[in-house]
Amino acid sequence: MKYTHYLFLGLLLLGCQAEPTAEQTTTPKEAAPQASIETTDFGDTADGTAQLYTLKNKQGMQVTLTNYGGIIRSVEVPDKKGQLADVVLGFDSLGNYLLEHPYFGAFVGRYANRIGKGRFRIGETTYELALNNGENTLHGGRKGFDKKLWQAKPLEEKEAVGVELTGTSVDMEEGYPGNLQVRLRYWLNNRNELIMEYEATTNKTTIANFTNHCYFNLKGAGNGDILDHELMVAADQFTPVGESLIPTGELRSVENTPFDFRQARAIGARLDMEKNEQLKFGNGYDHNLVLSKKGPDMILGATVYEPTSGRYLEVFTTEPGIQFYCGNWLDGSMIGKGGKAYKRHYGLCLETQHFPDSPNKTNFPSTLLEPGETYRSRTIYRFSTKESISSPQ
Repeated sequence: MKYTHYLFLGLLLLGCQAEPTAEQTTTPKEAAPQASIETTDFGDTADGTAQLYTLKNKQGMQVTLTNYGGIIRSVEVPDKKGQLADVVLGFDSLGNYLLEHPYFGAFVGRYANRIGKGRFRIGETTYELALNNGENTLHGGRKGFDKKLWQAKPLEEKEAVGVELTGTSVDMEEGYPGNLQVRLRYWLNNRNELIMEYEATTNKTTIANFTNHCYFNLKGAGNGDILDHELMVAADQFTPVGESLIPTGELRSVENTPFDFRQARAIGARLDMEKNEQLKFGNGYDHNLVLSKKGPDMILGATVYEPTSGRYLEVFTTEPGIQFYCGNWLDGSMIGKGGKAYKRHYGLCLETQHFPDSPNKTNFPSTLLEPGETYRSRTIYRFSTKESISSPQ
């Protein structure tokens, strides 16, 4: 009997030890979903078929982008209740992107922003560019990077997925010197960060200044204006402009101006064009803010908070400036995703960049790129939520 008793007890203990733990019973199918990427045809362009890439992370955030123009088509992020909304302006179909539009979500280059009178000098040579913004060149010219069909390759890492876009801007394309080899990587990671990494090399001295032109509305695209969004920009100075929005060359303090966003403020709180000549020139905010940074390291350049949804956006960058634009020329005539009209101030842009017209302003950080050098730039848009922040008026 004693032997039988011990045998029964041993089998009982063995059975207890064999009971699998929760960790042991987790199968790959039950594990938390990892980041993923899907590819579909988006439509035909003059240069071939464009692809649409859908990036998803395990937090539920989703980004769609296309290799036509390097355009970010959508960014879906949760609000404080966990409800997803698309927070960038754009279109449902490729056809609308093939028409004229205000650079919705586009990869912008060779030179982001404006070059005065469409000309600049390198050494003894003057280069003439296509004029596509009155007497100036804007965002690379008539056919900038936003209208190219780029070669694309999906990227996958343990905690992130992305797309690499590559291509060549040939010597004297749009008037710019040098064969420019361009590489752009978009990443979405599991920290709800949309990362943009830019690289370029040249075989001839040239200029380079890239950015992305997403219009953000943290309420959701088409869901009202952004004037109640609370903006912080870590900038002690801005670059004043003339009537054609070309910088004068001055670096002016933001102190006691509507351009002082060193503490978070509602965008519409001081948007009074009758009282400020600079705002009148831009029909609102369309100005370069000089970030308070030294050297190439990445800093927190800006934040945006939308009180009703609780969505919070942080912008980190290696660039020296941010062009802040608040959709001044949207007028309701452009119909976007879901049939929604995009009206004035329905989106804001935070374009990380070198300053406008830098090739013609010797006191601005240089945008020259020499053979043997590599142009590099990196920006992170990090999305989260928060209940509230104080906002001085």
